[in-house]
Amino acid sequence: MSEHTILEAPERVLSTLNKDGSRRWLRPRLSKGPFYHQRFWVAWALILLFTLVPILRMNGKPLMLFDLAAREFTLFGSTFHATDTLLLMLLMVGILLSVFLVTALLGRVWCGWACPQTVYMEYLFRPIERLIEGDHLSQHEMDQSGAMGGRRLLKQAIFIIVSAFLANTFLAYWVGWDTLLTWITGSPLEHWGGFLVMAITTVLMFADFAWFREQTCIVACPYGRFQSVLLDKHSLIVAYDARRGEPRAKLRKEDTPRAGGACVDCNHCVVVCPTGIDIREGLQMECIHCTQCIDACDSIMERIGQPKGLIRYGSQHEMASGERRFLRPRVLLYPLAILLIFGLLVYNLARREDSVVTILRGLGTPYSEMAGGEVGNTIRIKVDNQRGVDRAYWIRLVEPAQGRTIIPSNPLPVPAKSMATGTVVVIVPAELFARPGAAAIFEVSDSLGFTTRVRTALLGPDAAGATR
Repeated sequence: MSEHTILEAPERVLSTLNKDGSRRWLRPRLSKGPFYHQRFWVAWALILLFTLVPILRMNGKPLMLFDLAAREFTLFGSTFHATDTLLLMLLMVGILLSVFLVTALLGRVWCGWACPQTVYMEYLFRPIERLIEGDHLSQHEMDQSGAMGGRRLLKQAIFIIVSAFLANTFLAYWVGWDTLLTWITGSPLEHWGGFLVMAITTVLMFADFAWFREQTCIVACPYGRFQSVLLDKHSLIVAYDARRGEPRAKLRKEDTPRAGGACVDCNHCVVVCPTGIDIREGLQMECIHCTQCIDACDSIMERIGQPKGLIRYGSQHEMASGERRFLRPRVLLYPLAILLIFGLLVYNLARREDSVVTILRGLGTPYSEMAGGEVGNTIRIKVDNQRGVDRAYWIRLVEPAQGRTIIPSNPLPVPAKSMATGTVVVIVPAELFARPGAAAIFEVSDSLGFTTRVRTALLGPDAAGATR
């Protein structure tokens, strides 16, 4: 055997690969049935929502902003900081459990109806492609010719423009609409870093929708691989009713009555699939539940006078036995866990102070021995002002009673939604360290009614001169 011989796989490994390993470009035929039109309105409502969310405001804050530089995350008028570990954990666990519940009930409805990858691919980029290049047959002819004609070049140019718009929309979630507007209206030389980020994001968007396309769902996204754990045999999926459809047989005029099952093996469900699978082979990782196969099959069933629903929303159990079961343990346990998690989140949000005070040790030596038998500790008090107004915080030593303080800046000014650190020198008698456990308690307050007390250990020499 020649060392250059290419061995073909006995079957296709991925729906987007040919047996010889080359890329199989998918050009799905469009089937405009009832589900397509329902998804059309949902998709464009979501596109509008995705675009407006970073612009809209609630309680004077962006509706959604993930400011990594400031370590702040704003969701629906509430701002979470890096110090809000418990709140962020409860939020993420609640979202994760909600995904589990939706998947257990409705399968991959997120993938087919709401995922930005599907929404933009199927209702923005593919329509542009069909408008310029023609239907799926015309696109296949272009693929076979291998030539980059004028229509395909025009399509790529429009894809780049749309990708730039989406890149800016995406960046607004991370830098804020006001900052993005400044970048857009100003010279790139004034904010070359932001411009570079926008340019890279545009290239990534273009590569995703112009090149990777359905491979993002099949290869990159892990959600499809999780479905074996998240789904059960009673979860709602897009499924083929093999009991009714098999055995398949081509439709012939002389068949009266028809021999075989309801499936006429027309292959329409395959040519419309955006991930290139055959739904008749059962539940598959590549299926994103886009319902195109349902619309295509229903149109054929209607044309040949057969009842619709050969491919439909149903569960594996229903397709095998004809019975539908809604209630099961996970469908009951997930909502209870979600209610508990979000209940704790709301409770902790209600109790959360609008200022966070953190005690830090001073830099340098742990303590200093002073004249007159006194010991000094340098303490740093960091205050995080989470309100939208400037505030001033008073710092007062509560304990020990025999101690005194030197505070260069008191009150400590902290701008709106900012942090500031004040330095406090605590001076106490040396005999305080004769017993372990010496500590200082500070009271931090402002004129708006905020008051809290924080405690920190004090360091000093014991009777033998060692640090305590």
